[in-house]
Amino acid sequence: AQKKASGESWSYRDEDGTLLGQKVTPLDRVGIYVPGGKAAYPSSVLMNAIPAHVAGVGEIIMVVPTPRGEKNPLVLAAAYVAGVTRAFTIGGAQAVAVLAYGTATVPKVDKITGPGNAYVASAKKRVFGVVGIDMIAGPSEILVLADGSTPADWVAMDLFSQAEHDELAQSILLCPDAAYIDAVQAAIDRLLPTMPRAAIIAKSLNDRGALIQTRDMEEACAISNRIAPEHLEVSSSEPHRWEPLLKHAGAIFLGAYTSESLGDYCAGPNHVLPTSGTARFSSPLGVYDFQKRSSLIEVSAAGAQTLGAIAAELAYGERLQAHARAAELRLNEVPPMRVAK
Repeated sequence: AQKKASGESWSYRDEDGTLLGQKVTPLDRVGIYVPGGKAAYPSSVLMNAIPAHVAGVGEIIMVVPTPRGEKNPLVLAAAYVAGVTRAFTIGGAQAVAVLAYGTATVPKVDKITGPGNAYVASAKKRVFGVVGIDMIAGPSEILVLADGSTPADWVAMDLFSQAEHDELAQSILLCPDAAYIDAVQAAIDRLLPTMPRAAIIAKSLNDRGALIQTRDMEEACAISNRIAPEHLEVSSSEPHRWEPLLKHAGAIFLGAYTSESLGDYCAGPNHVLPTSGTARFSSPLGVYDFQKRSSLIEVSAAGAQTLGAIAAELAYGERLQAHARAAELRLNEVPPMRVAK
């Protein structure tokens, strides 16, 4: 179990001497998309390249848009530190296309990871199957479950932290305390003018934000599970009381001192997270996304007697006689020993 958890190959032999297991190998070459339109994101370089490097990927190809021809030094520094092999200043859907299909300049990769805008997400969806992808990422999301014990200014700023990404970002507060919701609204009104990206935050909150009063914290947890947010803050004096009720979220931040922004930069394990409700069935980016598993099967002579009979029965039921005969030929037979030349 420890080997499986750490992404290492594993195998075992049963009583008949049959070996079963998995061989875990890193991908040969991956492409990482680093956003660079409205802001520069060296943190995205680290979150994509580090797990790829840990997984043992042979080549890490980075693409990053430079809309005004500006090469952000923090992005380049992060690429160097995290072991990026090559970097290309290209973005958008066309960057996904060149990674997927390759050009005379950009090598074809095996998998593309990293968030981008709607065009990037759509392009990744289109090339899936030609290459692997991590996920179809939508706009940023935060949902805060609050019991009223956290300073209202803290929660207001946490809502801002995702709203400032994009006008389409979603910031939601669920709380059973009406007075506290009023306090958070007052904090929003007071703090918004101090934000450099106030226009983006305001549009995001007006279009896709919500401060919702629930009957109790239990109902708040139930609503959260229906939303399955990318980032979920449990801003409570008893976060571990509510955590067992929470099933669906990309990342769960427990307690008043655990701001979502820490997860974006240094609290890990990754900030590339499922969005748009996909946390119901998918997981954060990790080392496992840059590895693949091959099944290992070595059947002993004794094992072939048991497994062969089972396989033949199913094969005849499917009218696949060659399948059945291939299994039956090994029943009660000792193969002739041949000396390899």
